[in-house]
Amino acid sequence: MKTFSNKTALYAMALLAISFGLVYSSCNKFPSQSGQGYLKWNFSDGVVTRAVDLPDTDSFKLKVVNSGGEILYEGDYGNSPETMLVNPGTYTVSVASRSFSNPEFEAPQFGDEQVVVVKAGAVTRVLLNCSQLNSGLRLRIDPDFQETYPGGSLLVSSAEGSLVYSPAESRTGYFKPGNLSISLRAGNEARQLLARILEPREILTLGITCPSAQASPVGQGGDLSIVVDTLRTWTEDDFEIGSEGGGDSGTSVERAYSVSQAKDHAGEKSVWVSGYIVGGDLSSSKNGINFKGPFESLTNIAIAARSSVSEKASCVSVQLQKGPIRDALNLVDHPELLGKKVYLRGDIEAAYYGIPGMKNLTEYSF
Repeated sequence: MKTFSNKTALYAMALLAISFGLVYSSCNKFPSQSGQGYLKWNFSDGVVTRAVDLPDTDSFKLKVVNSGGEILYEGDYGNSPETMLVNPGTYTVSVASRSFSNPEFEAPQFGDEQVVVVKAGAVTRVLLNCSQLNSGLRLRIDPDFQETYPGGSLLVSSAEGSLVYSPAESRTGYFKPGNLSISLRAGNEARQLLARILEPREILTLGITCPSAQASPVGQGGDLSIVVDTLRTWTEDDFEIGSEGGGDSGTSVERAYSVSQAKDHAGEKSVWVSGYIVGGDLSSSKNGINFKGPFESLTNIAIAARSSVSEKASCVSVQLQKGPIRDALNLVDHPELLGKKVYLRGDIEAAYYGIPGMKNLTEYSF
């Protein structure tokens, strides 16, 4: 019977692998006498992502690199081999839905990177996940911003570059994870508003409003408030511009608390709070606010951070005691006030009709 040496058998295996297109690197074409291993990859079952803009994974760009930096395969995932015969060692397998180096609008990047060790005579399998690699920022700018800062815009900057957000911009800008700086640009002047650190997969929505209809000079005053909401990584935060000077928050119309801030300052007396009148006819039930009218109660209204709010939990309730303020603000006599922004001075209560509220109003302003 004819026999083959181990060296001859390994050589035959290598030729077979080459004939099926399984080997892509010159340094891995032929098995060594000590043996080689096999490297396989595929996406894990059930790609975990909430993204609706996820491209076909077959079009993802796949790269396989050995510890020496040599690229063994680079191309579409759909065209890659199922198995690769390689020398024992460490390998990096990465996939990405698109290239991404500088900030861009509507440019989410999905993918994964795994580092594995291949042993002689073994099959090493790489399970690739599909998650968002970069970060997103969407600015929700109210019309009052444009009224206060005609021609103004917001500049969002990272180490890789910047994007300009006009008041009408509704797209999501994408950045590499890390530090972002948001600046207000008005006329020939500019000032930084805040800095944030975005994590991979985080898409942050900043709602920006101007409580004061009278613009403060750039670099002065507290004329902006920023309310944070997110789409993929849920967090909450409040940020008030100009808190470093110009008086304490809540002490004037210009320094009025936002609705979100007011909820954190229960117990404070005779302070200013700003919000949009969104409803009335309050009751203690979970959904106890009439947001559409017609209205029946003279004794209360509800305010919120946005005129479009239609959930009780997002509101601050307001007691209207008998007198001139009730006569001026109740929605029974003044249904035209629905959706109008108002500034109220009074006491902040922890609960009134089941949500944070205001009582004992002494002043109001539109």
